[in-house]
Amino acid sequence: MATDYDAPRKTEDDSESIEALKERVPDKMSGSVDVEDADNPSGFELPGADLSDIELDVVVLPPQEDEFTCVSCFLVKHRSQIDHDEALGAICVECAA
Repeated sequence: MATDYDAPRKTEDDSESIEALKERVPDKMSGSVDVEDADNPSGFELPGADLSDIELDVVVLPPQEDEFTCVSCFLVKHRSQIDHDEALGAICVECAA
């Protein structure tokens, strides 16, 4: 028999209220203090926030002697990952497989 996993499943257990479920489960957060995340001290950014005043500093390194750019996936890889060379350039092992 085929099962439709997208269809909502309701059982007699679904009739319990949120309050009844909260009473059965102990509150794990009751003793903890909400501490701001040390990795993100400025808080969370909301989608669509105005970030026009923020400048990003990016250091772009020139191609190294032991690197190549695969002409199929355009990823920079180590020379040991070259599978073969074509007229356009080198193909990595992953793209050649």
